[in-house]
Formats: sequence, C-alpha cells, structure tokens
Amino acid sequence: MRAADQGVDQAERIARDMKQAFVDIAHLQPRVTINNRVYLEQTTPTSELTMVSRRIEVEHEFQNTWAGSSKRVKLHGTFTAKAGFDLRQNFSIDIRPDEILVQLPHAQILGVEPEKLDVLAFENGLWNRISSDEVQSELATLPALAREKAVEANLPSEAERILREQLNARIRLAQPIHLIFGDPINEAD
Repeated sequence: MRAADQGVDQAERIARDMKQAFVDIAHLQPRVTINNRVYLEQTTPTSELTMVSRRIEVEHEFQNTWAGSSKRVKLHGTFTAKAGFDLRQNFSIDIRPDEILVQLPHAQILGVEPEKLDVLAFENGLWNRISSDEVQSELATLPALAREKAVEANLPSEAERILREQLNARIRLAQPIHLIFGDPINEAD
C-alpha cells in the first residue's frame, strides 16, 4: 500500500510540475490526467499562445493599360507575423507510468499585423486614372501576401520547436515527454 501511495504522490508531483511549466511558459493551465483520471481541468485565460514573432516585408504592384494610357501602383508593407497555438482547441496532459503525453493543436499563423505601409509608385495615366477602390483592393492584398510568406518561412514549425525546447529546458523527469500536435489522444490507448 505504501508503494502505491508513493506512486500516486510522485504522479501528482509530476502533474504539478507539468502544470507549472505551462503556467510559466504560456500563463495557462492544461487539462492534466493521471492514468486516464482527470487530475486538473483546463483553464485558459487567453485563447492563443504566441511562440514566435517575425517581421515580414512584402511588395505588390498593380499595372493596367487601357487605350494606350497606363496606370501603376506599387506598394510595400511591413508586417509582424505571429505563430503559435489556438488554445480554444484541445490541450491536455496525460501522465502515464512510462511517459507523459502533451496534446496540443498544431501551431499556426495567429495573426499578421501591419507596422508600416508605403506607396512606392502612384502613376496615373492620361485618361486611365487610379481609383480609390483600386488602391483599397491592392492594399488589402498585402496582409495575405505577408501571411503566405510567414507560412513559407515555416513559422508554425518554428513555434512547435520553440515550445518543445522550452518544455525540455524546464522539466526534468524520468519518463519521456511526448508532444503530440494535432488529433486528440485516443483514450483507449
């Protein structure tokens, strides 16, 4: 009976350590289970956890010629792209005797915020004039281009790597910690 009590005490200590690591890193408490029994319920004061933020610069040009008259708009935008985790999705920790499973949604681009927008060229044709709708339409393409560039730079993968590194740096346990990004853990396992 004493060995069982010590096992439970150790599992509860590990649960507290895991919870505290996520509170320290992300200011949130995950759902923690010990051998498929809920130990702590998930609380999420924020809905997103940003792990990486990067400055992204994009340019876009619109050009049109009609009846020999050309117009051109060239835009440059500087954005801050943020990648991390949407915590409204499933987030849990399952402490098992031989391993600890941490279930999170895959990292994603959480937002692209404009820092600076510049008009590099604004050239009206003699009778082919640039309309305000065209300028608005071209400005609206810049955030989408910045988001694409952030995905191409693998910011979501970098966010997952950073979280893994931070957990490994903060938690030293005998059993291995497995981060599972994506689908929920199968309770029958």
